[in-house]
Amino acid sequence: MQVNIERREGQVAVVTPEGRLDLASASEFKQALNDAVNAGDRILVVDLSKVPFVDSSGLGALISGMKATRLAGGDLRIAQVGEQARLILELTTLDKVMKLYPTVEEALVGL
Repeated sequence: MQVNIERREGQVAVVTPEGRLDLASASEFKQALNDAVNAGDRILVVDLSKVPFVDSSGLGALISGMKATRLAGGDLRIAQVGEQARLILELTTLDKVMKLYPTVEEALVGL
């Protein structure tokens, strides 16, 4: 898995993973989120447009990133969620805990 991080003004970063977010890639993704928070980014927008599949390990990495941002006084927002990932987030009710946005631009509004 490749994870691209685009830093924006105001301690904001757009994190774009590419590939499956599963057991094989979750630890790398989790580390990328933690590295962004440790680098001073308080708001992370995770763009899932290039992620075709998310399993429980991937959900765990997202939850870990959410906890890290909230402990740092920020937030984690999820944008451009595919059909499979949206279904998993809804089934686990994580869509009630994490903010989902149709686009990255909408996730960035008000920051």
